[in-house]
Amino acid sequence: MKRILFLLPIFLCTHFASAQPRFIRKIFLEKDSSKRSSLLPLPLVAYAQETGLELGFAALYSFYTDTSHKNTKVSNLYLPVSYTFKNQSRISLKTDYWLPANSYHLTADIGYSNFPFNFYGIGNDTRSINKTLLTQKRFHAIAGAEKAVFTHLFLGLNSDYEDYSFKDQLINTNLPGKQGGGSLFYGPSLIFDNRNTNTYTLKGFYANLNGGLVSSINRSDYNGGYLNFDFRQFNSISKKLVLAFNGSYQFTTGSNTPFYLLQTLGNDQLMRGYYGGRFRDKYIIALQSELRYRLSDRIAVVGFGGTGTVYHSVFDLNDLKPNYGGGLRYFFDVEKGISIRADYGVGEKPAGEKRQSGFYLSLGEAF
Repeated sequence: MKRILFLLPIFLCTHFASAQPRFIRKIFLEKDSSKRSSLLPLPLVAYAQETGLELGFAALYSFYTDTSHKNTKVSNLYLPVSYTFKNQSRISLKTDYWLPANSYHLTADIGYSNFPFNFYGIGNDTRSINKTLLTQKRFHAIAGAEKAVFTHLFLGLNSDYEDYSFKDQLINTNLPGKQGGGSLFYGPSLIFDNRNTNTYTLKGFYANLNGGLVSSINRSDYNGGYLNFDFRQFNSISKKLVLAFNGSYQFTTGSNTPFYLLQTLGNDQLMRGYYGGRFRDKYIIALQSELRYRLSDRIAVVGFGGTGTVYHSVFDLNDLKPNYGGGLRYFFDVEKGISIRADYGVGEKPAGEKRQSGFYLSLGEAF
């Protein structure tokens, strides 16, 4: 849900107002506190440096499984269909489902994409002159379930099937994974979550540790393992001001890891300003902070900064790359804290190249 922006162009407002007056009231005027469900069908407009302008259609259904329990988190069902100006297309169906009193947490994501992208090579010091346009097709099916075993502590299982295919650009290379193939990720997950909400968080702590095995399926010969760790800390400095921190540490194990399963630096959530996949390797570590100021019920501004790197086996502080920037938020669902996000991020300036930077339009907070 993080990459997609819902925008309602002004020239469509009259049409939608006549067809769906409640819908228009909700995203522009209404401040509903009844916790009722909402279905938002909208034109999809997004932007990132990896995709350029992205257009399509999306629907977001958000709801509470129990409106009587004040701590039950927001659930959602999300369907985006889109095409970009760089000849990329994708469709997916995702859900993030919280049972009453957060007793269980269920996630699922199934989708297909035809996604040409710039490949720069492997490592923390790739050069722009070496980029190659690759045509990648990907199918994925992800499922996870966690049960609350103690207050705020969840234990569960996750699985992820990924299948990649590429055109002929890689045939004459020695790149691991050039033939594409399928991989099945599976293993346990441990989550601690005492955030006041999972959308626009004002206070609390979140940590997710998951890992396991990777088994080859369908043309792939890679077998290995993986580990992902993500934490988030939110502190309310005042009624309108929030200071947030986020850290991520991920790696894959095994020899000849396919290049498309390596960790990548840069996207609209982590290390904003870097082209997604410009730097990729077996390990990634990144830290970021964000200062959020709520100007009104509908509008907020943010400033952010961070650092991170990818590496093959040995971490070196000298390899850390910077990023910083700012952005604007528009809350189209005030009660649930769901926002449209516009960010501009800036990164390093490689020798002989222009400075890394990127503009992002997305749905929801970066973390």
